[in-house]
Amino acid sequence: MRRHPRRGEAGGEVSEASSERAPSGRTRSAEAPSVRGAEVGRRIGVGLMYGLWKPRVLGAWKVPTTGPVILAVNHSHNIDGPMVMGVAPRPTHFLIKKEAFIGPLDPFLLGIGQVKVDRSTADRTAITQALAVLEHGGVLGIFPEGTRGEGDFASLRAGLSYFAVRSGAPIVPVAVLGSTERRGRLIKGLPPLRSRVDVVFGDPFEAGDGSGRRTRKALDEATERIQKQLGAHLDHARRLTGRA
Repeated sequence: MRRHPRRGEAGGEVSEASSERAPSGRTRSAEAPSVRGAEVGRRIGVGLMYGLWKPRVLGAWKVPTTGPVILAVNHSHNIDGPMVMGVAPRPTHFLIKKEAFIGPLDPFLLGIGQVKVDRSTADRTAITQALAVLEHGGVLGIFPEGTRGEGDFASLRAGLSYFAVRSGAPIVPVAVLGSTERRGRLIKGLPPLRSRVDVVFGDPFEAGDGSGRRTRKALDEATERIQKQLGAHLDHARRLTGRA
């Protein structure tokens, strides 16, 4: 298993020093991205995803209806994030690399409550915004592999464990299957129009060991626990959907 113990989804060190602090030593509350904007994004996602493809959503009822939640999503195609945003039962704020915020997409993505992340540095703004989402009882979406790949959770970055342990929010594993099986005829970079894409939500689980520790060792141990849970969910989702 390959880990990046000094870097997370925000592209920089994940540590207590990564969040802004008030003079008292307590973390300064950051303004959370717009929940109303994220709800607008969810409604747009519903229309686009169900209009272009045939999502089959399993286990959405497992997402807690209230309180902070982290959705840990496998990432093998660019539609994975919008797909989860559209089918999730609650509005979701995804951590998205800043390279996606180009031209008119910049104000649009910010307007629908998404979090811009500079992966080349310790992006304190992104980290404090993500923590603010959870502090305000919202849903944070993370691609724990850090970038698009095989979508098999084989390599996790440290950011997911940091946010989960720091906030105490439960993690809900999410498997998106079918987005890379075939290429569309009209648009080669997208799945065939009206093809089926499965989104399987798993049981929520706690990443920490209950001690409240946020040391490097505790985060590494949490990352190992998370990887086992996510890998097991992906195997289950493949069997459940007949994609094993």
